[in-house]
Amino acid sequence: MFENRRDQMETLLKESEEFRKLYNHHQKLEKRVTAAENNTAPMEDLALNQMKREKLRTKDQLARMMDRARAA
Repeated sequence: MFENRRDQMETLLKESEEFRKLYNHHQKLEKRVTAAENNTAPMEDLALNQMKREKLRTKDQLARMMDRARAA
């Protein structure tokens, strides 16, 4: 995630508690989605789709935070 902005992401992870919490939440969602898709932690399609949408919203929030930090 954000491979082309790795330095900025690492800086925000160190300096912003809000960014760090949101990033950790995204990572947890990523693990749960992957486990569900690999059938190591099966879940219903509706729940999986909702989790994927939440993961995408979280990623969008992270991107907006990075954009604001770069503009500052």
